[in-house]
Amino acid sequence: MGITLEQAQAAIQAAHQKSLDLGVKMNIAVVDAGANLVAFARMDDAWLGSLDISIKKAKTARFFDMPTGDLGQASQPGGSLFNIEVSNGGLITFPGGLPIRNGSGQVIGAIGVSGDSVENDHTVATAGLEAVAGK
Repeated sequence: MGITLEQAQAAIQAAHQKSLDLGVKMNIAVVDAGANLVAFARMDDAWLGSLDISIKKAKTARFFDMPTGDLGQASQPGGSLFNIEVSNGGLITFPGGLPIRNGSGQVIGAIGVSGDSVENDHTVATAGLEAVAGK
């Protein structure tokens, strides 16, 4: 079973709260197991360009069932996945996208966050993930 709307909203809320705690403005997207958008939030004055990036981070994390930052490591020049970011209609291969798993370890969706440094994007995505993971 994929992520429920209730779980997706919990992820958005937790990520939003972490953004407030950090004092950053984020775009936060949650997709289901089929990489379809389930929930989205754009904080007031968050970068418009990050809207699409957050959704693509979530989709990328689901397409490959790994953190987008890990995919980025493998896609560097000379890496086994060099240039993968131009596949699938465009991927995002830097931190801020994480797969979401249920209590059995099955991927049920993913979260993508964009709007600040990749470190803060990852931190905020992690907060959203933790609100859902294992439930």
